[in-house]
Amino acid sequence: MEWIVSGKTLLTKIQDKTAVIGVVGLGYVGLPLAVEKAKAGYKVIGFDILPNRVEQVNQGINYIGDVVDEELKEIVNNGQLKATTDYSLIAEVDAVAICVPTPLDKYQQPNVSYVESSAKSIAKYLHPNMLVVLESTTYPGTTEEIVQPILEETGLKVGQDFFLAYSPERVDPGNKVFNTKNTPKVVGGVTPECTKVAAALYRSVLEGEVHVVSSPKVAEMEKILENTFRNINIGLANEMAILCNKMGIDIWEVIDAAKTKPYGFMAFYPGPGLGGHCIPIDPFYLTWKAREYNYHTRLIEVAGEINNEMPDFVVDRIMKILNRYGKALNGAKVAVLGVAYKKDIDDYRESPVMEIVKLLEKYNADFVTVDPHIKNFRVDGKEYETVPLTDELLTSADIVLITTDHTAFDYEAIASKAKVIFDTRNAMKGVQKIEADYEKL
Repeated sequence: MEWIVSGKTLLTKIQDKTAVIGVVGLGYVGLPLAVEKAKAGYKVIGFDILPNRVEQVNQGINYIGDVVDEELKEIVNNGQLKATTDYSLIAEVDAVAICVPTPLDKYQQPNVSYVESSAKSIAKYLHPNMLVVLESTTYPGTTEEIVQPILEETGLKVGQDFFLAYSPERVDPGNKVFNTKNTPKVVGGVTPECTKVAAALYRSVLEGEVHVVSSPKVAEMEKILENTFRNINIGLANEMAILCNKMGIDIWEVIDAAKTKPYGFMAFYPGPGLGGHCIPIDPFYLTWKAREYNYHTRLIEVAGEINNEMPDFVVDRIMKILNRYGKALNGAKVAVLGVAYKKDIDDYRESPVMEIVKLLEKYNADFVTVDPHIKNFRVDGKEYETVPLTDELLTSADIVLITTDHTAFDYEAIASKAKVIFDTRNAMKGVQKIEADYEKL
């Protein structure tokens, strides 16, 4: 087959919606992106290594909270979206986005093996006039230092034969206002033509602004800055919470007072620890990369230490509260309300509750977990099942620990039935009368 190699050719396909789009990785980032591209009128092929996930997509069965069930069924039924484990079909696409996980290993170092594997799969079927966009959150330099060399091993050259860019994912599970479609997008290509083509594709799909930057490194660093900003400020809120507890001050009242200032202050809140794929992990990509330049990101590392120690602080508080009643944590009945890392979602990736569960196991507590959005979860290979929130559970528990402020929890019932409550989310703030012994973080 003869290919015409020019940005204009691919731009034309983008403009008339004849381009075939691929999405590698159909998780929290990839599936919503694939759905939006299909809704925009493109034929989309989703790639994933998990056969069960591929089967669910092809049956129109949704497993991601930010995707509307009916929309997924419609675009699957009309042939706009199909999923496969057969990566040879990448040969059929004109543009492909890489949306695979980038976790940390046990040494807090970036694991980019999924990105490398995806790039190698794409390289096998890379063809002229093709666009490749990395969306996975990673350290500055990944696109040009890892993905580009793998793709250029084919003999094709970026900016001449194919286009390569980085556009960081921005996903906030459970957000009722901002989603994949209306959140502004940042795009940085290896060459100006790469940027132009990638930006054109996103503008044809999304409603939010597409903000162009000068290089993939800028876009990669921008994403790290977003999440490091939140990590550090939450770390500050957590440290203030620890100090306020020692001083007998209500940190939640302090924050409410501070946020009345109309300038120079942004409210961040303490909690039992950080959760989700981004905020607890992304800053460590930068601390790792900074060592290459003989620089230590001290502020980031200290914030990470504070946030990582919050589950220990929570369990220590539980011990002190139980001690007032002459009880040890060993054998105490603890009802843990919430497994998800934030309210009203079913995502427990990096949830601080995982560490709290391990600590409760360590101290031989008799605990149960409650989460209306999660039926079961795994911690270090062990599976746990959640239980319903009942009056009997509340009255029998030695202490009720609120770790996620789900809307579905009946806080009035909790306030009237529980004997002792430790609230790490200020979830009971709207309850007028709390009969239990009640403490907040």
